[in-house]
Amino acid sequence: MHKISFDLDVLRSFVTGVELGSFAQAAERVGRSTSAISAQLKKLEEQVGVPVLRKAGRGMALTPTGEILLGYARRLLALNDEAAAAVRGADLAGVVRIGLQEDFAEHLLPSILGSFTRAHPQVQIEARVTRNAQLLELIRSNQIDIALSWDAGAASAYCEQLGVLPMCWIGPAEHATAALANTQPLPLVLFESPCLMRSAATQALDQAGQVWRVAFSGGSLNALWAAVSAGLGITVRTRAGLPAHLRVLQDMPALPSIALLMHRAEAVPTPAVRALGEIIAEHLRELPGRA
Repeated sequence: MHKISFDLDVLRSFVTGVELGSFAQAAERVGRSTSAISAQLKKLEEQVGVPVLRKAGRGMALTPTGEILLGYARRLLALNDEAAAAVRGADLAGVVRIGLQEDFAEHLLPSILGSFTRAHPQVQIEARVTRNAQLLELIRSNQIDIALSWDAGAASAYCEQLGVLPMCWIGPAEHATAALANTQPLPLVLFESPCLMRSAATQALDQAGQVWRVAFSGGSLNALWAAVSAGLGITVRTRAGLPAHLRVLQDMPALPSIALLMHRAEAVPTPAVRALGEIIAEHLRELPGRA
């Protein structure tokens, strides 16, 4: 039986187009023409033997085969990129200090550290998990080298936007949420002030004429998730790091989106800091809801 040898450039165009929701944008991202991307997708489907994409309105959607291929393509590309990073940066050494929000610590930090450590085993990583304001203080005082934070309107000297995520109303299991919806004033589970998402939640409810009260105020994300899970109220976060037992609520007052920033302490970072930043940006492309 003839074995298929997938072209990694083709898989990269396929994955990028799916993640961006547009193969025209994918062409720009990977530096190819739209006709070249179309030719790559045609080649991919010829290799697979069945369609991996289907028309859905004005766009394209994955077929069942395409969904299977997408998962494998991501893994192949991740392994390829990790191998390339390891070869290029085999001699990297030193210490990199990273700070990030709790939203990303549980699911993103292990994958980032795993990829980075395998590629650069001689680099030591020191991680700080804390809230937005503290992260900015740490980056400005050069106590950390790189930070991942929400855009609070006060950017650091050397930062870049990695994407935009919609804020969401989040509640417990369906039956518990139904009970909360009939509770007046509406109970909220929020971070202690100051907090961007606390302000967004209360402002949205005020504009909708919805009476509310703070039922639980905590200083850690785990405490918020526990309070929501216990049915004390609903909260506002993004889908980043959302526990599987909680759910995004519909038919609630509209919320804004929030930008995700990566800060660096220095204009010209060390090779190790630059390498970690590249891995962070790559992992964040897979965040749910990212635009």
